[in-house]
Amino acid sequence: MAARINQTLSGSDPLVICVMTGGVVPFGQLLPRFQFPLQIDYVHATRYGKRLQGGQLQWISGPHQDPRDRVVLLIDDILDEGTTLAGIEARYRDDGAREVHKAVLVVKDRPRQHDVKVEFAGLEVPNRYVFGCGMDYKGYLRNIAGIYAEVEL
Repeated sequence: MAARINQTLSGSDPLVICVMTGGVVPFGQLLPRFQFPLQIDYVHATRYGKRLQGGQLQWISGPHQDPRDRVVLLIDDILDEGTTLAGIEARYRDDGAREVHKAVLVVKDRPRQHDVKVEFAGLEVPNRYVFGCGMDYKGYLRNIAGIYAEVEL
């Protein structure tokens, strides 16, 4: 994924955004692999909190850097329903970003409420609740190194 991002964004001086909180692990893994000048920022917008089901998008913090006329790269943990990434992308476009790219560690194979195009993805998983590598289970387990799925009963 980092190699594809390097190819695509090299020379664009992007603003690279960590989507908190789940994006912190993929962001931390990708950032040292980028081979181009960049600036970083973060946003904290969530629909989940400690719940397993998403609600309405809540803005907690950011953006802090002006994206006007900039190439923006959003880095998040998972593309699930698409509501959170669609809302964050819309905010950056409304704030004047020239381009908005999205990178996620995991794309869940499921119908989406929003048609969100993710340019950079690590892997695709079945439509199950997954956690680890930044993704949480009721606020916990973001720190485990693998990606795990809730057991189906």
